[in-house]
Amino acid sequence: MTIGIRFAARSDVGLLREGNEDSAYAGTRLLAVADGMGGHVGGEIASAAAIETLKPLDVDIPANEIVGVLEQAVHRANETLHSIVEGDPSLQGMGTTLTAMLWHGRQMALVHIGDSRAYLLRNGELFQITHDHTLVQSLVDEGRISLDEAASHPQRSLLLRALDGRGEVEPDVSLREAQLGDRYLLCSDGLCSVVTAETIHHALSSVAEPEQAVRQLIDLANRGGGPDNITCVVADVVELEQQPPGPPPKPIVAGAAHNSTRTRGEADNPGGGAPGGAMAGESPAHRAAALRGEPQQSGAAVTVADMHAVPPQADDALQLTQMRPRRRWPWLVGIAVVLVLLVAGGSYVAWSSVQGQYYVAADNGQVVIFQGMNDKVLGQKLSHLKERSDLKVDDLTPDAQSSVRRTIDNLGSLASARHTIDNLRGRICRISVAEDGKGVVAIWKGHGQQSEGCANKVIETSDPKIHTNSLTSKSKQDVHKGITLPDLAHAQDKVQQLRVEASQCASHPTTLQGCPQPGKHS
Repeated sequence: MTIGIRFAARSDVGLLREGNEDSAYAGTRLLAVADGMGGHVGGEIASAAAIETLKPLDVDIPANEIVGVLEQAVHRANETLHSIVEGDPSLQGMGTTLTAMLWHGRQMALVHIGDSRAYLLRNGELFQITHDHTLVQSLVDEGRISLDEAASHPQRSLLLRALDGRGEVEPDVSLREAQLGDRYLLCSDGLCSVVTAETIHHALSSVAEPEQAVRQLIDLANRGGGPDNITCVVADVVELEQQPPGPPPKPIVAGAAHNSTRTRGEADNPGGGAPGGAMAGESPAHRAAALRGEPQQSGAAVTVADMHAVPPQADDALQLTQMRPRRRWPWLVGIAVVLVLLVAGGSYVAWSSVQGQYYVAADNGQVVIFQGMNDKVLGQKLSHLKERSDLKVDDLTPDAQSSVRRTIDNLGSLASARHTIDNLRGRICRISVAEDGKGVVAIWKGHGQQSEGCANKVIETSDPKIHTNSLTSKSKQDVHKGITLPDLAHAQDKVQQLRVEASQCASHPTTLQGCPQPGKHS
């Protein structure tokens, strides 16, 4: 009996980001997800370079070598990022998470750094088999904050470990043994920071094909607001002799590693063995130059308490070997030193790095842009208000409101933050003039937008009442359909115009085309 995997992979830009900084790879031996950071260009380059470095591992490697080979590739990826930044210092600060699996039959090597995740669905139970390398997770581990507090912590995305080319990389590495029927999920935090563990569990359990699973998971994240890029790789452990005959599936390359200029809202690769590979033959330096030539446009967290931890020894079929000790304290000390330097004004580089970040949030009921990090050190804020938009939080759809109130962070440029606000403008509960259901002109909020969560309610009725039957035939038709206006003031102006029209039709019906015949209106 020959054991192998059936796989699918997709990456989606989400609903608010200007570009896709995630990358993914899925092949018969290698699965990987990388979530880039450092701005639109830097994040794409970092995640794509990591995937490009791992791609040659998608070959038959002896079982006793897969752990060492995979770990060495991670170190090479980190060195590649160092070389890229050396060649282009403007990319300083870019980096990427990386979660990858290298397979040989039942044996699977797992490497992990950052806050992308790997899950295992086995015998109906879902296990999270990676540990987030985030400041918030470390505070949870140390008992300093609760899981509920972690879900809304302003720095829940602050990484303690990542591939960034700045020093020695320290990934978690383990060797595991798979079982027939296992289903694995690798994903970026654009999924697990929006979709709950229970919902992920249900989605993975309810569909038969990996391709169906990745599509459903991405759809769930977008329905939850899609505040970040979303990337999913799903693989089923199968008996290869039982699979339909045919050529082996082609590897899938998705996200920034496939094509950094996909249309918003379009998943980056059809998955299910579909080909992809825009990176072939391109060096990271060449890719950086190409990307930099492009015009610059600019959750409820998964509840870890609801997840089962994988027992290291209780399950003989799942062996965890030589997990690297997590030397978390050097990272925490490093962050503390940087933050103290920020307060003391002693580190221009660190301060510049903080000031190179932007986030979108709510302030006094408006959607605004802050520059810096959404946190305080020794009572001093690490951010300041940069721009105030004219967009009101209460005008947004419920999921967009939730995203803004949680803050949409990790935006690498002011242009990216402005682009995020432009996207939010397309997610408002619109103001419109329409019939109130009793033949009277009224002003609505969210008219016909129930599917987007809007209240679909009358906020003003014309007073004195304007009956639709007193309007011209064209205006009557428009009101029946609903006339969308930019805001309440414009809607009130429109109602006044309709009032004048109704008055003219009543007093001089022949002066306007389409006025109702006398005696035909109420």
